[in-house]
Amino acid sequence: MKHIRTLVLILFACFASVAWGQQPAGKCINSWAQFHRYNMQRYNPCEKVLTVNNVGSLGVLWSYPVPGGMYSSPAVSNGVVYFGSWDSPEVYALKASTGAKLWSYTVGGSIYSSPAVANGMVYVGSWDNNVYAVNARTGTKLWSYSTGASVWSSPAVANGVVYVGSDDWSVYALNASTGALLWTYTTGNGVRSSPAVANGVVYVASDQLYALSASTGALLWTYPAGGLTSSPAVANGVIYVGSLDHNVYALNASTGAKLWSYTTFNQVYSSPAVANGVVYVGSEFPDGNVNALNASTGALLWSYYTADYAGSSPAVANGVVYVGSDYGDVYAFGLK
Repeated sequence: MKHIRTLVLILFACFASVAWGQQPAGKCINSWAQFHRYNMQRYNPCEKVLTVNNVGSLGVLWSYPVPGGMYSSPAVSNGVVYFGSWDSPEVYALKASTGAKLWSYTVGGSIYSSPAVANGMVYVGSWDNNVYAVNARTGTKLWSYSTGASVWSSPAVANGVVYVGSDDWSVYALNASTGALLWTYTTGNGVRSSPAVANGVVYVASDQLYALSASTGALLWTYPAGGLTSSPAVANGVIYVGSLDHNVYALNASTGAKLWSYTTFNQVYSSPAVANGVVYVGSEFPDGNVNALNASTGALLWSYYTADYAGSSPAVANGVVYVGSDYGDVYAFGLK
């Protein structure tokens, strides 16, 4: 996650209209409850209010000062914004409509991990080696699980299980209700990416991309992508992920076979968003581009130079691509 300065900024109309989060099929709920969103694509097909025609008129509805700043991306669920802070390590819950503080919970180390919200619980990792679960309404600690090193990874929650990586080179599957360990798998390096879970498979990036059985942790396949901190996206049977070797990869989700790659000028920390046959991803300075790639072929459709570290992970909704930069700017692009 990239630094978002020391304020949480909420743009007018965003939370009144954007339907982001885990939801039943065919139904839209006003939340974005995990880093990837429920569809593992960072794409919201339910937004109807914000469009390419009115997004430029957005203004700040409220802001909230965060001591020491924040690196984690907020999660939004049931009208509440959840996020973690850096120097003053706390998990915060704010009312989405006003920014009023509902509660905060202090952990033992800095938070890079983005919270995941599911079934009335908030899950987040910390640099004190722990994964925490707290009550989403009260902020009361429900359980914690200690890994062997700091937890940068943002948890993914699916079917009653929390999947998360650790700097001890391992991926963990924990019972979402109790925190009990279900399985663990050791990779070849630290696991800082957020796992993506789809069709009974956990996809996670480390020294290479791993596909693991969601139920047992058994290895299904790997792909040597040259070092990864980007979180994979899953769409239409394809895995999309950025790499420190300056490439964006598209891999067959069942076999791990490479379908295509696109080479940028610099490393790709950004986690791709996939919508309507297009992959959106940023790359580091001095490249600093937000790129739109054909999802089937990897051909470049367009790019925008931000003159900054475009390492933030894009989100897509209703014809607009949203992405942040290290200079504190938020960009909105119309789809082309």
